[in-house]
Amino acid sequence: MRVSAGTELPVFEVDEVPAASMKTVAVLLRDPNPIHFDPGAVAALGMGDRVINQGPTNMAYVVNMLVAWAGDPARIRALKVRFLDIVRGGDHVVAGGVVTSVAGDGRHRIAECDVWLDVVGGPRALAGSATVALKTGEARGTPAE
Repeated sequence: MRVSAGTELPVFEVDEVPAASMKTVAVLLRDPNPIHFDPGAVAALGMGDRVINQGPTNMAYVVNMLVAWAGDPARIRALKVRFLDIVRGGDHVVAGGVVTSVAGDGRHRIAECDVWLDVVGGPRALAGSATVALKTGEARGTPAE
């Protein structure tokens, strides 16, 4: 299969976003907001009863999807996303994307992609765009082939 506009990227799926690791991530990010580790704080704000995943972790699911497709993190040249909704502990999420165009820059073929993270049975949590360098001379399959 040739990489061209319309090529769907293989999805990256997290069956259950782990609530237990959100407290650790909060410490690593120096983010003391209790919505990431205290269900009572979430409930007090009227936002349900499950902790809320950090935005950078949600974005990392999209990065994982891109790296799996590209075969090398260095091929991701740009990533721009908008956070649209929240992801809660226990949610099932799927990161996906589609190639919108492919062009050459003289050294590489460059794929422009629309990317997103969806909560299964819920909202789109984030959406954006990515620029990925394909292998030199690549004409088919995934960038890693």
